Amino acid sequence: MAFFAARQPILNADKSLVGYELLFRTSSDNVFPDMDQEKATSKMIEGLQFDLGLDKLSSGKQAFINFTEQSILRSYPSMLPADKVVIEVLEDVRPTRAIFEELKHLHEQGYTIALDDFIHGEKWEPFYKICTIIKIDCQEISADELQNITELKARHPHLRLLAEKVENYEEFKQYKKLGFELFQGYFFSKPEVIKSVRLSTNQSTLASLLNEIQQPDISFNKITSLIEKDVGLSFKLLRYTQSPVYQRSKKIENIKQAVILLGKSELERFVTLMFAATVAVGKPEALLKLALHRAKFCELVANNMSTNGDSASAFLVGMLSLIDAMLDSEIHELLNNMPLSNNIHQALIEKKGYLALLVELSRHLEMGNWQQVDIAAKSLDLNPSDLMTCFENAADWAEQHISMV
Repeated sequence: MAFFAARQPILNADKSLVGYELLFRTSSDNVFPDMDQEKATSKMIEGLQFDLGLDKLSSGKQAFINFTEQSILRSYPSMLPADKVVIEVLEDVRPTRAIFEELKHLHEQGYTIALDDFIHGEKWEPFYKICTIIKIDCQEISADELQNITELKARHPHLRLLAEKVENYEEFKQYKKLGFELFQGYFFSKPEVIKSVRLSTNQSTLASLLNEIQQPDISFNKITSLIEKDVGLSFKLLRYTQSPVYQRSKKIENIKQAVILLGKSELERFVTLMFAATVAVGKPEALLKLALHRAKFCELVANNMSTNGDSASAFLVGMLSLIDAMLDSEIHELLNNMPLSNNIHQALIEKKGYLALLVELSRHLEMGNWQQVDIAAKSLDLNPSDLMTCFENAADWAEQHISMV
């Protein structure tokens, strides 16, 4: 039986990735996990230990994992390495003496302890010395409760406040100003609105290349000419063709030879990767990795479709689905100024067509929305288990290619 888990990024005030909260899920055949929280926690520990493993799910970052009262008393957290996990004490755990002693022992062993969906109460006061992180649900906390939390932080400066369910950039700024250091949610993949955006010269060249590659009668001479005008791009293309990932046996000696050898589909993939890398400068690496993951997933699913989807366009749409976050602007404003085909505009701006459905499918898998995954899979006539295979293979591919861009 396959092991499923969803993960949600946790960022610091600089919007750099520090870890993921890992959430247990059952197979995509089920709408919701048909088990209580105790069993879900047990299944998560089992899966992390014996199936996917922490490194694969958390990409070397800290993994934030929910623990129930009974799982803490049974010392389940100690089954995982202290340097790789954060123990999240769920909100319904009672602050008993037995819980305190168990958490104190884990703290002494080097584990990081976080109080999840926390509301301050006097009985929790002894716990603050052994805890490191306080997680606050931004959508549920009242103004008075938030005041209590900020006063708590003043009494215990070592505590790090983590804001959950941050929906937008304004909320991010608000909680950052209040002294929160960590943030959880999808705010980083939404635009921080600014008045206007212009593509740099290098980005414009890449946009022109994307347009040229999508033409029915592709001109390798025009593509070669565009690439040769940019020394940096030329160097990256040559390095790309010689990457061990592609295991090229023939040595490449000039740009045109590299262009022809790559061919239309792989050339489009290269240009899309380079475009994403240039627009993501100054952004969290997690955002670029997510774009790579989504692009490859859309490509793999398109290849598996019975109607023979356009895998090259699927890759491009998956990548560009996060361009608004990369350039901090509205997606329609950006794409209207880029020479892209109508089907790509339609997918990303109007949210229509099978390409748009592929992006939505990727988003649902990223968040573990299995009911929506099942619905999308049926509409595309795809097997949910095949989708999970594509999703995992895309994650491995993104991990391999992040250093190349």
